[in-house]
Amino acid sequence: MASDFHGSIKAFREAAFKFEDVQADVIVVCGDITHFGLVQEARALLSPLVNLKLPVLFVPGNCDPPSLVGVDMEGARCIHGLCEIYGDLMFLGVGGGLISPFQTPFEMTEEEIMDVLTRGFRQASSGRRLVLVSHHPPKGTKIDRLYSGKHIGSISVRRFIEEKKPSIVFCGHVHEARGIDHIGETILVNPGPARHGHYALADFNGKIEVDLDYL
Repeated sequence: MASDFHGSIKAFREAAFKFEDVQADVIVVCGDITHFGLVQEARALLSPLVNLKLPVLFVPGNCDPPSLVGVDMEGARCIHGLCEIYGDLMFLGVGGGLISPFQTPFEMTEEEIMDVLTRGFRQASSGRRLVLVSHHPPKGTKIDRLYSGKHIGSISVRRFIEEKKPSIVFCGHVHEARGIDHIGETILVNPGPARHGHYALADFNGKIEVDLDYL
Protein backbone atom coordinates (compact mmCIF):
# COMPACT_ATOMS: atom_id res chain seq x y z
CA MET A 1 0.00 0.00 0.00
CA ALA A 2 1.04 3.57 -0.55
CA SER A 3 -0.15 7.10 0.16
CA ASP A 4 0.56 10.74 -0.55
CA PHE A 5 1.76 10.71 -4.15
CA HIS A 6 0.86 14.41 -4.53
CA GLY A 7 0.71 14.31 -8.31
CA SER A 8 4.01 12.51 -8.94
CA ILE A 9 3.62 10.27 -11.99
CA LYS A 10 7.20 9.10 -11.35
CA ALA A 11 6.15 7.79 -7.94
CA PHE A 12 3.13 6.02 -9.45
CA ARG A 13 5.32 4.34 -12.07
CA GLU A 14 7.83 3.26 -9.45
CA ALA A 15 5.00 1.94 -7.27
CA ALA A 16 3.58 -0.06 -10.18
CA PHE A 17 7.00 -1.60 -10.82
CA LYS A 18 7.40 -2.45 -7.13
CA PHE A 19 3.91 -3.94 -6.71
CA GLU A 20 4.45 -6.10 -9.77
CA ASP A 21 7.87 -7.17 -8.51
CA VAL A 22 6.56 -8.26 -5.09
CA GLN A 23 3.56 -9.99 -6.73
CA ALA A 24 0.98 -8.00 -4.82
CA ASP A 25 -2.60 -9.30 -4.76
CA VAL A 26 -4.33 -6.00 -3.94
CA ILE A 27 -3.07 -2.42 -4.23
CA VAL A 28 -4.30 0.12 -1.67
CA VAL A 29 -3.83 3.88 -2.09
CA CYS A 30 -4.59 6.04 0.96
CA GLY A 31 -5.17 9.37 -0.72
CA ASP A 32 -3.47 12.52 -1.97
CA ILE A 33 -3.26 11.03 -5.42
CA THR A 34 -3.14 14.53 -6.89
CA HIS A 35 -1.83 17.80 -5.51
CA PHE A 36 -4.93 19.99 -5.77
CA GLY A 37 -5.70 18.32 -9.10
CA LEU A 38 -8.86 17.30 -10.94
CA VAL A 39 -10.54 13.94 -11.47
CA GLN A 40 -9.01 13.62 -14.94
CA GLU A 41 -5.53 13.97 -13.45
CA ALA A 42 -6.32 11.33 -10.82
CA ARG A 43 -7.36 8.92 -13.56
CA ALA A 44 -4.11 9.49 -15.44
CA LEU A 45 -1.98 9.14 -12.31
CA LEU A 46 -3.64 5.88 -11.27
CA SER A 47 -3.24 4.35 -14.74
CA PRO A 48 0.18 2.71 -14.11
CA LEU A 49 -1.41 0.79 -11.21
CA VAL A 50 -4.59 0.00 -13.15
CA ASN A 51 -2.48 -1.37 -16.02
CA LEU A 52 -1.22 -4.13 -13.71
CA LYS A 53 -4.74 -5.66 -13.87
CA LEU A 54 -4.83 -6.05 -10.09
CA PRO A 55 -7.57 -4.81 -7.76
CA VAL A 56 -6.80 -1.15 -6.94
CA LEU A 57 -8.66 0.27 -3.94
CA PHE A 58 -8.31 3.92 -2.99
CA VAL A 59 -9.68 6.79 -0.95
CA PRO A 60 -9.21 10.47 -1.84
CA GLY A 61 -6.97 12.59 0.34
CA ASN A 62 -7.55 16.13 1.51
CA CYS A 63 -5.56 17.39 -1.52
CA ASP A 64 -7.79 15.49 -3.95
CA PRO A 65 -11.11 16.65 -5.40
CA PRO A 66 -14.17 15.46 -3.41
CA SER A 67 -15.71 14.58 -6.79
CA LEU A 68 -13.47 11.48 -6.84
CA VAL A 69 -16.03 9.90 -4.51
CA GLY A 70 -18.44 7.88 -6.60
CA VAL A 71 -16.44 8.18 -9.81
CA ASP A 72 -16.65 5.08 -11.99
CA MET A 73 -13.01 4.38 -12.79
CA GLU A 74 -12.28 1.17 -14.65
CA GLY A 75 -9.76 -0.91 -12.72
CA ALA A 76 -9.72 1.31 -9.61
CA ARG A 77 -12.41 1.46 -6.94
CA CYS A 78 -12.99 4.37 -4.58
CA ILE A 79 -14.06 2.85 -1.24
CA HIS A 80 -14.92 6.08 0.60
CA GLY A 81 -17.95 5.05 2.68
CA LEU A 82 -17.96 1.58 1.13
CA CYS A 83 -16.86 -1.98 1.89
CA GLU A 84 -15.01 -4.00 -0.72
CA ILE A 85 -14.44 -7.73 -0.19
CA TYR A 86 -11.34 -9.54 -1.38
CA GLY A 87 -11.05 -13.14 -0.18
CA ASP A 88 -11.30 -13.18 3.60
CA LEU A 89 -10.54 -9.44 3.81
CA MET A 90 -13.05 -6.62 3.93
CA PHE A 91 -11.74 -3.14 3.05
CA LEU A 92 -13.62 -0.12 4.43
CA GLY A 93 -12.58 3.38 3.39
CA VAL A 94 -12.82 6.99 4.50
CA GLY A 95 -11.04 9.74 2.59
CA GLY A 96 -10.46 13.44 3.02
CA GLY A 97 -9.02 15.17 6.05
CA LEU A 98 -10.12 17.17 9.04
CA ILE A 99 -11.03 20.84 8.76
CA SER A 100 -7.76 22.80 8.72
CA PRO A 101 -6.50 26.38 8.39
CA PHE A 102 -5.17 25.45 4.93
CA GLN A 103 -8.64 25.00 3.39
CA THR A 104 -7.63 22.03 1.27
CA PRO A 105 -10.15 20.66 -1.27
CA PHE A 106 -11.55 17.70 0.70
CA GLU A 107 -12.08 18.43 4.40
CA MET A 108 -14.70 17.10 6.82
CA THR A 109 -15.72 17.55 10.42
CA GLU A 110 -15.26 14.75 12.94
CA GLU A 111 -19.00 14.13 12.74
CA GLU A 112 -18.87 13.76 8.95
CA ILE A 113 -15.96 11.35 9.19
CA MET A 114 -17.88 9.20 11.67
CA ASP A 115 -20.95 9.27 9.42
CA VAL A 116 -18.87 7.94 6.51
CA LEU A 117 -17.38 5.19 8.68
CA THR A 118 -20.78 4.22 10.08
CA ARG A 119 -22.33 4.11 6.61
CA GLY A 120 -19.55 1.93 5.30
CA PHE A 121 -19.62 -0.42 8.28
CA ARG A 122 -23.31 -1.14 7.68
CA GLN A 123 -22.17 -3.07 4.61
CA ALA A 124 -19.75 -5.20 6.64
CA SER A 125 -20.23 -8.93 7.01
CA SER A 126 -18.96 -11.27 9.70
CA GLY A 127 -16.26 -13.87 9.17
CA ARG A 128 -13.77 -11.59 7.43
CA ARG A 129 -10.88 -9.52 8.70
CA LEU A 130 -11.62 -5.81 8.53
CA VAL A 131 -9.05 -3.51 6.92
CA LEU A 132 -9.67 0.21 7.47
CA VAL A 133 -8.29 2.48 4.73
CA SER A 134 -8.24 6.08 5.93
CA HIS A 135 -6.36 9.09 4.63
CA HIS A 136 -6.41 10.75 8.04
CA PRO A 137 -4.70 8.77 10.85
CA PRO A 138 -6.25 8.15 14.26
CA LYS A 139 -5.59 10.62 17.08
CA GLY A 140 -2.84 10.16 19.65
CA THR A 141 -0.49 7.63 18.03
CA LYS A 142 3.00 7.49 16.56
CA ILE A 143 1.56 7.93 13.08
CA ASP A 144 -0.26 11.26 13.54
CA ARG A 145 2.52 13.25 15.21
CA LEU A 146 4.07 16.33 13.61
CA TYR A 147 7.75 17.20 14.04
CA SER A 148 6.60 19.61 16.76
CA GLY A 149 5.16 16.67 18.72
CA LYS A 150 1.56 17.75 18.18
CA HIS A 151 -0.93 14.97 17.38
CA ILE A 152 -3.29 15.94 14.55
CA GLY A 153 -5.18 12.67 14.00
CA SER A 154 -8.92 12.12 13.93
CA ILE A 155 -10.82 11.36 17.13
CA SER A 156 -13.57 9.73 15.07
CA VAL A 157 -11.15 7.37 13.31
CA ARG A 158 -9.68 6.41 16.68
CA ARG A 159 -13.11 5.84 18.21
CA PHE A 160 -14.13 3.65 15.28
CA ILE A 161 -10.95 1.57 15.72
CA GLU A 162 -11.56 1.16 19.44
CA GLU A 163 -15.17 0.10 18.90
CA LYS A 164 -14.96 -2.05 15.75
CA LYS A 165 -11.41 -3.39 16.23
CA PRO A 166 -10.26 -3.76 12.61
CA SER A 167 -7.30 -6.07 12.08
CA ILE A 168 -5.22 -3.32 10.48
CA VAL A 169 -5.48 0.35 9.50
CA PHE A 170 -3.73 1.87 6.49
CA CYS A 171 -3.47 5.66 6.45
CA GLY A 172 -1.22 8.56 5.45
CA HIS A 173 -1.54 12.37 5.53
CA VAL A 174 1.17 13.08 8.13
CA HIS A 175 4.33 12.75 6.05
CA GLU A 176 6.78 12.89 8.92
CA ALA A 177 4.96 10.21 10.96
CA ARG A 178 5.97 7.18 8.91
CA GLY A 179 5.73 4.12 11.10
CA ILE A 180 3.79 1.27 12.66
CA ASP A 181 1.81 1.48 15.90
CA HIS A 182 -1.12 -0.25 17.63
CA ILE A 183 -4.43 0.57 19.24
CA GLY A 184 -5.18 -2.55 21.24
CA GLU A 185 -4.70 -5.46 18.85
CA THR A 186 -5.22 -3.28 15.75
CA ILE A 187 -2.10 -2.62 13.69
CA LEU A 188 -1.71 0.96 12.43
CA VAL A 189 0.40 1.71 9.36
CA ASN A 190 1.53 5.03 7.90
CA PRO A 191 3.89 4.13 5.03
CA GLY A 192 5.17 7.68 4.57
CA PRO A 193 4.75 9.67 1.36
CA ALA A 194 5.12 7.74 -1.89
CA ARG A 195 6.28 11.01 -3.45
CA HIS A 196 9.46 10.56 -1.43
CA GLY A 197 9.81 6.87 -2.26
CA HIS A 198 7.97 5.19 0.61
CA TYR A 199 5.46 2.34 0.66
CA ALA A 200 4.42 -0.59 2.86
CA LEU A 201 3.80 -4.28 2.22
CA ALA A 202 1.34 -6.28 4.33
CA ASP A 203 1.20 -10.08 4.34
CA PHE A 204 -2.14 -11.52 5.49
CA ASN A 205 -1.19 -15.20 5.33
CA GLY A 206 -1.69 -16.22 8.95
CA LYS A 207 -0.50 -13.56 11.38
CA ILE A 208 -0.40 -10.13 9.71
CA GLU A 209 3.13 -8.94 8.99
CA VAL A 210 3.96 -5.43 7.75
CA ASP A 211 7.18 -4.10 6.24
CA LEU A 212 7.94 -0.44 5.59
CA ASP A 213 10.01 -0.28 2.41
CA TYR A 214 11.20 1.94 -0.41
CA LEU A 215 10.08 2.12 -4.02
